[in-house]
Amino acid sequence: MTDRVYPVVILVVRLLWKYLGLRLIIKGEENIPRTGGAVLAINHVGYLDFALSGTAALPAKRYVRYMAKKQIFDNKIAGPLMRGMHHISVDRNSGSGSFVAALRALKAGEIVGIFPEATISKSFEIKSMKSGAARLAIGANVPVFPTIVWGSQRIWTKGRKRDFRRNKFPISIYVGEPLIFTRETEVESAEGQIKSALEKLLRKVQAEYPDEHRGQWWAPARLGGSAPTLEEVEGERG
Repeated sequence: MTDRVYPVVILVVRLLWKYLGLRLIIKGEENIPRTGGAVLAINHVGYLDFALSGTAALPAKRYVRYMAKKQIFDNKIAGPLMRGMHHISVDRNSGSGSFVAALRALKAGEIVGIFPEATISKSFEIKSMKSGAARLAIGANVPVFPTIVWGSQRIWTKGRKRDFRRNKFPISIYVGEPLIFTRETEVESAEGQIKSALEKLLRKVQAEYPDEHRGQWWAPARLGGSAPTLEEVEGERG
């Protein structure tokens, strides 16, 4: 697969991180496989999670092909870039085509990035997940790497104005150890293991995060922040 667009986008993204003065704290990048297909199952707290999680794969000289909603591909500016980087369009009204495309990419040895929660978690906790990551890993017989991005919500997240000042926020990106499933693994079991791994890794990232969570809008209620709880967010939807 020819990648002419991806290197240019990475250069621009690195310049953006430098401009913003972000302090990237990346751990577990050695877990990213140098070859072969893999699924990155990533939590979702902010709009920059795509670019940030992909940064952790660069030391392994790997590009991540993200599954992203169709509306991004329909955008006049973002669409050509997404297609040029060989990301995978997801039409939520008809997901079979995107699933097949992701499965094909995995079997061809690509890393596919997926946000199992589907949308940004306004509680900043791991919310209910879709089964796509589990089904893809089982179908393609590839490992799943739980991945946590933390701090990106401070720059740009749902319901708040983006903050692109030179703010020097610390951003943590942790890649966990692989979860291995077999063809015999039940999807529900795999999905539960992925969620459990993400929850455990999220708590580790938060415990090691250099800034105080208590009293902050971007922190979960569990840590003394003012973000809504999972129950409150679910109640809004109900």
